[in-house]
Amino acid sequence: MNSDARQVLGAGRPEAGELATSPAPECFARNVYFDRKHESEAAKLLPGEYFVSTRPMVLVTVLGSCVAACIRDTRLGIGGMNHFMLPDTESEDLAKGGARYGTYAMEVLVNHLLKLGARREHLEAKVFGGGNVLPGLTQANVGHKNSAFVVHYLQRERVRIAARDLADLHPRKVYYFPATGRALIKRLRTLHNDTVLAREIEYRRRLAQEPAVGDIELFT
Repeated sequence: MNSDARQVLGAGRPEAGELATSPAPECFARNVYFDRKHESEAAKLLPGEYFVSTRPMVLVTVLGSCVAACIRDTRLGIGGMNHFMLPDTESEDLAKGGARYGTYAMEVLVNHLLKLGARREHLEAKVFGGGNVLPGLTQANVGHKNSAFVVHYLQRERVRIAARDLADLHPRKVYYFPATGRALIKRLRTLHNDTVLAREIEYRRRLAQEPAVGDIELFT
Protein backbone atom coordinates (compact mmCIF):
# COMPACT_ATOMS: atom_id res chain seq x y z
CA MET A 1 0.00 0.00 0.00
CA ASN A 2 1.35 3.42 -0.88
CA SER A 3 2.01 6.06 1.73
CA ASP A 4 -1.07 8.17 1.03
CA ALA A 5 -3.27 5.18 1.86
CA ARG A 6 -2.34 5.20 5.53
CA GLN A 7 -4.78 7.76 6.92
CA VAL A 8 -6.13 6.27 10.13
CA LEU A 9 -9.88 6.21 10.67
CA GLY A 10 -10.83 8.51 13.50
CA ALA A 11 -8.11 11.09 12.83
CA GLY A 12 -10.51 13.34 10.96
CA ARG A 13 -11.48 13.60 7.33
CA PRO A 14 -8.44 13.27 5.06
CA GLU A 15 -7.25 16.10 2.88
CA ALA A 16 -8.08 16.06 -0.82
CA GLY A 17 -6.09 13.44 -2.67
CA GLU A 18 -5.75 11.10 0.29
CA LEU A 19 -7.32 7.73 0.90
CA ALA A 20 -8.84 6.58 4.15
CA THR A 21 -7.90 3.32 5.77
CA SER A 22 -9.35 1.22 8.53
CA PRO A 23 -7.96 0.46 12.00
CA ALA A 24 -8.45 -3.22 11.05
CA PRO A 25 -5.90 -3.66 8.25
CA GLU A 26 -6.74 -7.34 7.85
CA CYS A 27 -10.11 -6.23 6.42
CA PHE A 28 -8.92 -3.26 4.39
CA ALA A 29 -7.77 -4.06 0.85
CA ARG A 30 -4.03 -3.51 0.49
CA ASN A 31 -3.61 -4.17 -3.21
CA VAL A 32 -3.50 -0.61 -4.56
CA TYR A 33 -2.10 -0.14 -8.05
CA PHE A 34 -2.43 1.92 -11.25
CA ASP A 35 -5.01 0.59 -13.71
CA ARG A 36 -3.71 1.41 -17.17
CA LYS A 37 -6.95 0.50 -18.92
CA HIS A 38 -8.91 3.12 -16.99
CA GLU A 39 -5.96 5.45 -16.40
CA SER A 40 -6.78 5.51 -12.71
CA GLU A 41 -5.46 4.42 -9.35
CA ALA A 42 -7.23 1.21 -8.38
CA ALA A 43 -7.74 -1.11 -5.43
CA LYS A 44 -8.35 -4.84 -5.87
CA LEU A 45 -10.55 -6.47 -3.22
CA LEU A 46 -10.28 -10.09 -2.16
CA PRO A 47 -12.89 -12.00 -0.12
CA GLY A 48 -13.32 -10.50 3.33
CA GLU A 49 -11.92 -7.08 2.38
CA TYR A 50 -13.36 -3.63 1.90
CA PHE A 51 -12.06 -0.30 0.68
CA VAL A 52 -13.16 3.33 0.97
CA SER A 53 -11.91 6.20 -1.18
CA THR A 54 -12.31 9.97 -0.90
CA ARG A 55 -10.95 10.65 -4.38
CA PRO A 56 -11.56 9.39 -7.92
CA MET A 57 -10.30 5.85 -8.41
CA VAL A 58 -11.61 2.42 -9.40
CA LEU A 59 -12.40 -0.49 -7.07
CA VAL A 60 -12.11 -3.95 -8.61
CA THR A 61 -13.18 -7.40 -7.50
CA VAL A 62 -14.20 -10.79 -8.89
CA LEU A 63 -17.25 -12.46 -7.37
CA GLY A 64 -18.52 -16.00 -7.36
CA SER A 65 -20.95 -16.84 -4.54
CA CYS A 66 -19.76 -13.78 -2.65
CA VAL A 67 -21.52 -10.43 -2.80
CA ALA A 68 -20.09 -6.93 -3.17
CA ALA A 69 -21.97 -3.87 -1.99
CA CYS A 70 -20.82 -0.63 -3.60
CA ILE A 71 -22.00 2.34 -1.55
CA ARG A 72 -21.40 6.07 -2.03
CA ASP A 73 -22.57 9.45 -0.84
CA THR A 74 -24.03 10.94 -4.01
CA ARG A 75 -23.37 14.52 -2.93
CA LEU A 76 -19.83 14.17 -1.62
CA GLY A 77 -18.65 11.62 -4.18
CA ILE A 78 -16.98 9.42 -1.59
CA GLY A 79 -17.67 5.71 -1.52
CA GLY A 80 -16.43 2.20 -1.15
CA MET A 81 -16.94 -1.49 -1.75
CA ASN A 82 -16.95 -4.64 0.34
CA HIS A 83 -16.65 -8.31 -0.65
CA PHE A 84 -18.23 -10.85 1.67
CA MET A 85 -19.84 -14.26 1.98
CA LEU A 86 -22.22 -15.33 4.69
CA PRO A 87 -20.39 -18.09 6.61
CA ASP A 88 -21.68 -21.63 6.53
CA THR A 89 -22.77 -23.20 9.78
CA GLU A 90 -23.73 -26.65 10.95
CA SER A 91 -27.10 -25.31 12.09
CA GLU A 92 -30.25 -25.53 10.03
CA ASP A 93 -30.53 -21.74 9.97
CA LEU A 94 -27.67 -20.89 7.61
CA ALA A 95 -28.95 -17.37 6.93
CA LYS A 96 -29.20 -16.53 10.64
CA GLY A 97 -25.70 -17.78 11.37
CA GLY A 98 -24.27 -15.94 8.40
CA ALA A 99 -26.14 -12.69 8.88
CA ARG A 100 -23.86 -11.78 11.77
CA TYR A 101 -20.85 -11.62 9.50
CA GLY A 102 -22.83 -10.07 6.65
CA THR A 103 -24.11 -7.37 8.95
CA TYR A 104 -20.58 -6.66 10.15
CA ALA A 105 -19.29 -6.41 6.59
CA MET A 106 -22.03 -3.95 5.67
CA GLU A 107 -21.80 -1.88 8.82
CA VAL A 108 -18.02 -1.48 8.73
CA LEU A 109 -18.35 -0.02 5.22
CA VAL A 110 -21.30 2.26 6.01
CA ASN A 111 -19.81 3.44 9.30
CA HIS A 112 -16.50 4.24 7.61
CA LEU A 113 -18.34 6.42 5.08
CA LEU A 114 -20.31 8.16 7.84
CA LYS A 115 -17.07 8.79 9.72
CA LEU A 116 -15.76 10.60 6.64
CA GLY A 117 -18.77 12.90 6.52
CA ALA A 118 -21.26 10.95 4.41
CA ARG A 119 -24.95 11.33 5.27
CA ARG A 120 -27.11 8.24 5.48
CA GLU A 121 -29.92 9.91 3.54
CA HIS A 122 -27.51 10.57 0.65
CA LEU A 123 -26.23 6.99 0.38
CA GLU A 124 -26.73 4.98 -2.79
CA ALA A 125 -25.91 1.30 -3.24
CA LYS A 126 -25.20 -1.00 -6.16
CA VAL A 127 -24.96 -4.71 -5.36
CA PHE A 128 -23.46 -7.57 -7.33
CA GLY A 129 -22.61 -11.26 -7.11
CA GLY A 130 -24.28 -14.18 -5.40
CA GLY A 131 -23.82 -16.66 -8.23
CA ASN A 132 -24.21 -20.36 -7.43
CA VAL A 133 -20.71 -21.30 -8.52
CA LEU A 134 -19.13 -23.15 -5.58
CA PRO A 135 -19.00 -26.94 -5.91
CA GLY A 136 -21.18 -28.61 -3.31
CA LEU A 137 -23.01 -25.41 -2.38
CA THR A 138 -25.71 -25.41 -5.06
CA GLN A 139 -28.09 -27.31 -2.81
CA ALA A 140 -27.44 -24.89 0.07
CA ASN A 141 -28.08 -22.03 -2.38
CA VAL A 142 -25.45 -19.85 -0.75
CA GLY A 143 -25.38 -17.38 -3.63
CA HIS A 144 -29.13 -16.81 -3.37
CA LYS A 145 -28.92 -16.33 0.41
CA ASN A 146 -26.08 -13.84 0.03
CA SER A 147 -28.14 -11.92 -2.53
CA ALA A 148 -31.27 -11.93 -0.39
CA PHE A 149 -29.31 -10.81 2.65
CA VAL A 150 -27.70 -7.76 1.05
CA VAL A 151 -31.00 -6.58 -0.46
CA HIS A 152 -32.83 -7.05 2.84
CA TYR A 153 -30.10 -5.25 4.78
CA LEU A 154 -30.14 -2.20 2.52
CA GLN A 155 -33.93 -2.02 2.47
CA ARG A 156 -34.03 -2.25 6.25
CA GLU A 157 -31.42 0.52 6.56
CA ARG A 158 -33.27 2.61 3.95
CA VAL A 159 -30.29 2.82 1.63
CA ARG A 160 -31.50 3.20 -1.95
CA ILE A 161 -30.45 0.39 -4.28
CA ALA A 162 -29.67 2.11 -7.58
CA ALA A 163 -28.68 -1.08 -9.42
CA ARG A 164 -28.27 -4.79 -8.84
CA ASP A 165 -26.92 -7.81 -10.71
CA LEU A 166 -27.38 -10.80 -8.43
CA ALA A 167 -27.72 -14.61 -8.46
CA ASP A 168 -27.43 -16.55 -11.76
CA LEU A 169 -24.73 -19.19 -12.27
CA HIS A 170 -21.70 -17.18 -13.36
CA PRO A 171 -18.88 -15.34 -11.61
CA ARG A 172 -18.62 -11.61 -12.25
CA LYS A 173 -15.83 -9.09 -12.51
CA VAL A 174 -16.82 -5.69 -11.12
CA TYR A 175 -15.27 -2.28 -11.70
CA TYR A 176 -16.76 0.44 -9.48
CA PHE A 177 -15.98 4.15 -9.62
CA PRO A 178 -17.14 5.59 -6.26
CA ALA A 179 -16.69 9.24 -7.26
CA THR A 180 -19.34 8.91 -9.98
CA GLY A 181 -21.18 5.71 -9.09
CA ARG A 182 -20.38 4.13 -12.45
CA ALA A 183 -20.23 0.33 -12.44
CA LEU A 184 -18.90 -2.01 -15.11
CA ILE A 185 -19.90 -5.66 -14.86
CA LYS A 186 -18.47 -8.57 -16.82
CA ARG A 187 -20.12 -11.95 -16.46
CA LEU A 188 -17.48 -14.66 -16.70
CA ARG A 189 -19.12 -17.41 -18.73
CA THR A 190 -16.03 -19.61 -18.59
CA LEU A 191 -13.14 -19.85 -16.17
CA HIS A 192 -9.68 -20.74 -17.43
CA ASN A 193 -8.50 -21.49 -13.90
CA ASP A 194 -9.96 -22.14 -10.48
CA THR A 195 -8.67 -18.97 -8.82
CA VAL A 196 -12.11 -17.56 -7.98
CA LEU A 197 -13.40 -20.85 -6.65
CA ALA A 198 -10.24 -21.52 -4.65
CA ARG A 199 -10.40 -18.08 -3.03
CA GLU A 200 -14.02 -18.48 -2.01
CA ILE A 201 -13.56 -22.01 -0.71
CA GLU A 202 -10.62 -20.84 1.39
CA TYR A 203 -12.60 -17.82 2.57
CA ARG A 204 -15.53 -20.05 3.57
CA ARG A 205 -13.17 -22.38 5.44
CA ARG A 206 -11.62 -19.43 7.28
CA LEU A 207 -15.02 -18.03 8.24
CA ALA A 208 -16.07 -21.37 9.65
CA GLN A 209 -13.04 -21.28 11.96
CA GLU A 210 -13.51 -17.68 13.11
CA PRO A 211 -16.21 -16.17 15.31
CA ALA A 212 -18.83 -14.28 13.39
CA VAL A 213 -18.33 -10.89 14.55
CA GLY A 214 -30.44 1.35 -11.83
CA ASP A 215 -27.82 1.50 -14.26
CA ILE A 216 -25.26 -1.22 -14.97
CA GLU A 217 -22.83 -1.20 -17.87
CA LEU A 218 -22.01 -4.63 -19.23
CA PHE A 219 -18.72 -5.05 -21.05
CA THR A 220 -16.97 -7.89 -22.85
